[in-house]
Amino acid sequence: MNIQPQGDGTENSQEHPGIPSFSVISGAQVKKVLTGREDMVVDLVSDTYRLHDAGGTVNPPSYFLRFPDRPNSRIIALPAALGGDSGVDGIKWISSFPDNVRHGIPRASAVLVLNDPETGYPFACLESSIISAVRTAASAALAADRLSQTRGRATRIGFIGTGLIARYIHTYLAGTGWEFDSVGIHDLSVEHGSSFRAYLQRTDGARDVVLHDSAESLIKSSDLVVFATVAGTPHVHAPEWFAHHPLVLHVSLRDLSPEIILGSANILDDVEHCLKADTSPHLAEQRTGNRDFITGTLSEVIRGDVQVPQDRPVIFSPFGLGVLDLAVGKLVWDELRRSGDLMVVDEFFSEVRRHG
Repeated sequence: MNIQPQGDGTENSQEHPGIPSFSVISGAQVKKVLTGREDMVVDLVSDTYRLHDAGGTVNPPSYFLRFPDRPNSRIIALPAALGGDSGVDGIKWISSFPDNVRHGIPRASAVLVLNDPETGYPFACLESSIISAVRTAASAALAADRLSQTRGRATRIGFIGTGLIARYIHTYLAGTGWEFDSVGIHDLSVEHGSSFRAYLQRTDGARDVVLHDSAESLIKSSDLVVFATVAGTPHVHAPEWFAHHPLVLHVSLRDLSPEIILGSANILDDVEHCLKADTSPHLAEQRTGNRDFITGTLSEVIRGDVQVPQDRPVIFSPFGLGVLDLAVGKLVWDELRRSGDLMVVDEFFSEVRRHG
């Protein structure tokens, strides 16, 4: 078996019409394609949200593989199908092993498989931790922009949690024109917080970067708060910390108590997906027995059907849709095919005739 560049990725070594070639796309290739294209990816995510809202996708519930002997770890399957001009089916298989951090390696790892919608054959396997981080960051940047239209852009940002997702969210905010007078950081690990601070000082120049010793201090001093933690249950319980009505990008979904959710305007990416798996909005629904606390979806804000209030905190809680991974993954595959850099696995499919 050989893995080598092979034209535009449409050739088939078996000379069997209809069966696509199979390519493997490394994280290095993914990163090379996506670096510096923040505006393009945010626009792609926005278009994908609109397509999803219009019924042009299939995005079933995520499936969680859990382990009795490792209760804080899980592997999640996100199957999806994306219609439109760049139609593609596929699945992301992403693991979350928080104990990895203690060993100096990232918590999450992932692959994305793309399937041909005509034949069902998989045609690519991509390293997907970067794709997952990019689509999450692009979604957050899109939400920050659209939810700030009537409120004005924040000048003080705070990050609670300082891993890969926080870094990519910072990159996407900076790459889409955001500038901040001050940046706050809070992480349970002083080492990780200090490392993120050094990273921000390198990339943001001499801007004011402050390490906070409590979530309360960070939240009260920030107009835009980013939650990017590995929390499994709420750890922020005081609604009064949000009395200045910040915009909150609640990317990690389980940081906020029901009391905070119920006292805020809540924008979700997809209502049915977000109200599952004991997310903070799901806990609020269980507490009240209704969904009256949901203000709307990001797509409804983009369409102008939902107005963002200014008299309370605004919380964006994105569950993360598999169709976003497909859209970004297909963009990467298209670009590598165009450039002739697809790494095709020769003879990946060997049984290509029904009767030999």
